[in-house]
Amino acid sequence: MDIFDTVVVRAAGVSSTSPLAGALAGRADLMDLTENSHEASLRPNRPGGLSHSERAALACRIAKLNDEQVLAAHYESLMDADNRELAETGFTGGDDSRLKAMIRHTDLVTVDPKSAVAGDIFALQAAGLEDADIVRLSQLIAFVSYQIRVVAGLRLMAEVA
Repeated sequence: MDIFDTVVVRAAGVSSTSPLAGALAGRADLMDLTENSHEASLRPNRPGGLSHSERAALACRIAKLNDEQVLAAHYESLMDADNRELAETGFTGGDDSRLKAMIRHTDLVTVDPKSAVAGDIFALQAAGLEDADIVRLSQLIAFVSYQIRVVAGLRLMAEVA
């Protein structure tokens, strides 16, 4: 895999002519693992109760909550029109209790993770999410948060290189 074709390196705007190119080439294994995690988080072979499009919409929402517009645009390109509203940070789920619970949990863990408590998991269960889907949602939130930080770090390194 070409490291300059990975989501995080493209989102950070690092090119093969950048002073960071050598450092990134030395960490090609990390870039490959990050790209594989992207695929596993967004487009797993067995998505369970979270469709690929819902995952992309939630990832887009997380990126927007972190003011990460490049990744938000990337995730927008992966979702269906049916889930566009889910990606909007002002949308709270309407009358859909499942969406409300997923949005509330995603926003909470993204913006104020220290405030998350066991009751937040119970709220997801009460809204009908299976335990496996709660784990999938948590993995998605964790991965996108990691990805945003890698992109921010690469941008900072590029500025001082």
